[in-house]
Amino acid sequence: MEAVQQMGFALTLFVSLFSVAYSVTDPNDLAIINEFRKGLENPELLEWPVNGDDPCGPPSWPHLICAGSRIQQIQVMGLGLKGPLPQKFNQLSKLTNLGLQRNQFSGKLPSFSGLSELRYAFLDFNQFDSIPSDFFNGLVSLEVFALDGNPLNATTGWSLPNELQNSAQLTNLTLMNCNLAGSLPEFLGNMSSLDVLLLSKNRLSGTIPGTFKDSELKMLWLNDQSGDGMSGSIDIVSTMGSLTSLWLHGNHFSGKIPKEIGNLTYLQDLNVNSNDLVGLIPESLANMPLGHLDLNNNHFMGPIPEFKATNVSYESNSFCQTKTGALCAPEVMALLEFLDELNYPSKLVESWSGDNPCDGPWWGLSCDINQKVIVINLPKSNLSGTLSPSIAKLDSLTHIYLESNNISGSIPSSWTSLKHLVLLDLSNNHISLPLPKFAAPLKLVLSGNSLLNSSPLRASPSQKNSTYSGASPSSSTNKPRSSKSKLVIFLVPITCFAFLVSLAIPLYVYVRKRSMDRRKGPTSLVVHPRDPSDSDRMVKIALADETKGNLSILTGSGSSSIHSGKYPVMEAGNLVISVQVLRNVTNNFAPENELGRGGFGVVYKGELDDGTKIAVKRMEAGVISSNALDEFRSEISVLSKVRHRNLVSLLGYSVEGNERILVYEHMPQGALSKHLFQWKSLNLEPLSWKRRLNIALDVARGMEYLHTLAHQCFIHRDLKPSNILLTDDFRAKVSDFGLVKLAPDGEKNSVVTRLAGTFGYLAPEYAVTGKITTKADVFSFGVVLMELLTGWMALDEDRPNESQYLVAWFWNIKSSKEKLIAAIDPALDVKQESTFESICTVAELAGHCTAREPGQRPDMSHAVNVLAPLVEKWKPLEEDTDDDFGIDYSLPLNQMVKGWQESEGKDLSCVDLEDTKGSIPARPTGFAESFTSVDGR
Repeated sequence: MEAVQQMGFALTLFVSLFSVAYSVTDPNDLAIINEFRKGLENPELLEWPVNGDDPCGPPSWPHLICAGSRIQQIQVMGLGLKGPLPQKFNQLSKLTNLGLQRNQFSGKLPSFSGLSELRYAFLDFNQFDSIPSDFFNGLVSLEVFALDGNPLNATTGWSLPNELQNSAQLTNLTLMNCNLAGSLPEFLGNMSSLDVLLLSKNRLSGTIPGTFKDSELKMLWLNDQSGDGMSGSIDIVSTMGSLTSLWLHGNHFSGKIPKEIGNLTYLQDLNVNSNDLVGLIPESLANMPLGHLDLNNNHFMGPIPEFKATNVSYESNSFCQTKTGALCAPEVMALLEFLDELNYPSKLVESWSGDNPCDGPWWGLSCDINQKVIVINLPKSNLSGTLSPSIAKLDSLTHIYLESNNISGSIPSSWTSLKHLVLLDLSNNHISLPLPKFAAPLKLVLSGNSLLNSSPLRASPSQKNSTYSGASPSSSTNKPRSSKSKLVIFLVPITCFAFLVSLAIPLYVYVRKRSMDRRKGPTSLVVHPRDPSDSDRMVKIALADETKGNLSILTGSGSSSIHSGKYPVMEAGNLVISVQVLRNVTNNFAPENELGRGGFGVVYKGELDDGTKIAVKRMEAGVISSNALDEFRSEISVLSKVRHRNLVSLLGYSVEGNERILVYEHMPQGALSKHLFQWKSLNLEPLSWKRRLNIALDVARGMEYLHTLAHQCFIHRDLKPSNILLTDDFRAKVSDFGLVKLAPDGEKNSVVTRLAGTFGYLAPEYAVTGKITTKADVFSFGVVLMELLTGWMALDEDRPNESQYLVAWFWNIKSSKEKLIAAIDPALDVKQESTFESICTVAELAGHCTAREPGQRPDMSHAVNVLAPLVEKWKPLEEDTDDDFGIDYSLPLNQMVKGWQESEGKDLSCVDLEDTKGSIPARPTGFAESFTSVDGR
């Protein structure tokens, strides 16, 4: 019996060893599959053998497909499995097809980095909560990828890494409802293999990138983005000729539907519901045989065309008729064409609806008793664009008021047919030549149009004057001129011309000689003041000498002209600099001297021969627009009028040829923004609370000067950390005055202007109405205080929804001590009670400055008064008792001095303290008896 048992044991051992020796499955793949099963809450749903150890061979396990010893596919769609995936999942290196969709997998997605043979990955409709940054690395064979319906990175969201573009075979990418955030990646438009891109119900923002031009995509879904959603024009989609389905609904796309939309001959499904699209429905869209077309909830205007689409809806728009094919009234069409040229301003789009401009809320129009439009009254309405010839169809017009807008281009010649027009006011726009010749007398107001004043082909006096008449002036009599008069008229111009030529030739020779002489001397000068605290108010003059190729320095009084032999006279207020000087000091604008880039252009560092460091801001040719030139002029205008220790000084400028350059004092520590938001990535020290207080006070003093202490009241309009620059010792100066507005009649009055600035810092009343006061700057200052307190940017879409807009979130937490402590920048040490008290004070000030109503916000002088006591004052390092000479400072002054004299043993007195009046010197000769200290100031 014992022998039989021994034989059975040996047989069992042999079978076990045989099965191990001849097991098909790769041991590493087996280990990962067992870890996968072990992590599930309900592994029984897989129906895998409990004691199985060979998934690949025979018999193979359900839901697994192998190639030899390696696992090639896992297909568990819709089994209801619960649990995480093993974090070493990417070691299944031969995996080509993965179907995990429609289960309840959860936890962190493992990295798929290195799965170079993976072609299909379906991870959609699970509960994965995060995705590693290297997830897509090395997926070079990927063709289809689905991750829809997973709550990934719910707090911060996530974005597609650039490594995905290495998946050159990718045809289908679906990432719907998985917290994809930020802008639409540009590289997706360059992936030529991509056919299907479905990104609905995420947190995308911004525009459709230009890289999508001519894309071969067949399906593009960008609908229902949360937050602000996507925006901008949809013109680019008209170039995507392979599209069959385009979903853009639930966003903030604006502008018109492009006429070229008809080029999309394969398109069957178009949905633009709930956007901000405007204008007429293009005929090309109406003629498209779509299967489904949704135009609901936009601002489409004009007639409803007869669509060829099978299913079409167009509710909640501003069409002039309710029936398809019915035409609008001619006056309505003329006004809509007028809107079209002005890019459909939102205020007019909202009110110009219906089929009768004289019956309803057509803002800015007036009609006569015959129901004809006679007045267009749209001054200061933020209109931009050009004037439409269609206005000529409104033949009853008598007055047109379009002053103080941003209208450009010329006046259409068709407007000369308006026979009843008596007033046309286009002042303070950007109107250009040619000016049409009106047949009937009318008052044509064109003042404030710089393009007319600066054009080489100047307008005639009659065209520039406020009253313009198309009729030629009549002669004093109607009698025919005599032949003698005709001879005089003929000879006089010839005689004058000959006389002028005889003068011009020697004058030309003289000027030519003088100009040749000048070339031998210095070619340029730059004048800039030294530190305003200098008592002698000296100025420094740098001259570029072509013969030496360097700069020389002269100095002189800041209040008088500089004379130096052959050098030209230069007033201290002249800030014009030669481009050659700036080329010399920046090494011809070398890249290694680049300090930074912005919307204006590039900033370079430079250094004069005497060691003076400067910052040179050079406008790039591509940004030289009318708005950019306005900002350039504004910067010069403001900084040549104001000077304060907390405002960056303008040292000069250049306008030679196409160059537009501004020169400032160099600020070594750069912008506040990099010390607040980028200090870790730039390896900088975080700002201490003491430095942040000093910066806040410096900014407040600079803004107080602009608002109330300068000779005029200036509104900055773009106060933010990137426009606050720091010196070597971290003292702050406000910069970038390109958007400054002059407040009329003092700081409390508002001025209407086009919206400018930076979202996140804009005061709500300015963003809504376009009216601005100094209180808009106060609001921006309050936002900067919040950023100094928290270290957070004013607007950050990577933060949770409730905290993306800093002001709204800060208002909710500032009244709670615990929440406020939690909100303070972790880089700050708030352990000291005095520090936290000052933080609470600044937080309260930030709240007041960002009050919803401008009238509830304080003036900048109040902010200065609040911050000044918080900044550490000077005090002796320690008490010095050895130098008090034993004097009792509690005694009256005369007794204290006598005691001092006795202790010294000699008379130190220089005045009789019994009669201190005698110490005041007599009034200088020539001064009036009424002269006081006020006169001295």
